[in-house]
Amino acid sequence: MSLEGKHIGVAFTGSFCTYENVFTELKKLVEQGATVQTIFSNASQSLDSRFGNASDFVKKAEEITGIKPMLTIPQAEPIGPGGLLDILVIFPCTGNTIAKLANGITDTPVLMAAKAHLRNNKPLLISISTNDALGINMKNIGMLLNSKNIYFIPFGQDNPAKKPNSMIAHTQLLIPSLEAALSGRQYQPVIQ
Repeated sequence: MSLEGKHIGVAFTGSFCTYENVFTELKKLVEQGATVQTIFSNASQSLDSRFGNASDFVKKAEEITGIKPMLTIPQAEPIGPGGLLDILVIFPCTGNTIAKLANGITDTPVLMAAKAHLRNNKPLLISISTNDALGINMKNIGMLLNSKNIYFIPFGQDNPAKKPNSMIAHTQLLIPSLEAALSGRQYQPVIQ
């Protein structure tokens, strides 16, 4: 499947350690001819970290895509009624966002984008990045794995010795995961 001409939403949450890989994959989407609309959570657009400044990340997303990022709930809400996206990927998706999504909470631009997008029965792809995937958040991941139109980029433990509950998506599998989700399939194996 070609991604050319597809409208893809890429929603950033606060797992800043993954941003270097996310931006690499974002460039690949644009190179394949996709129109990419970025959406930033409140944390991702406002918190600076040892991985960089939030304002620089927002600016970089716009430079790569050529489209202004959505930064507010009112900006993200029209995704649903306007049918603006073919697929939305939360990339990266923190444990906090996973928990809120699984429990129907819509209090950030990213969660509004997800809610608005899912109302159209279109695929939502999740790129896990959480230190508590095998802990308290496992129940939320399980709920989402069993939800209609929600798919996952394959994921696995990133540091079992020092962080035994932590899991992270294999971001290099973004494109095949997108293609599978657009065809209504979960890319397998989901846990690697």
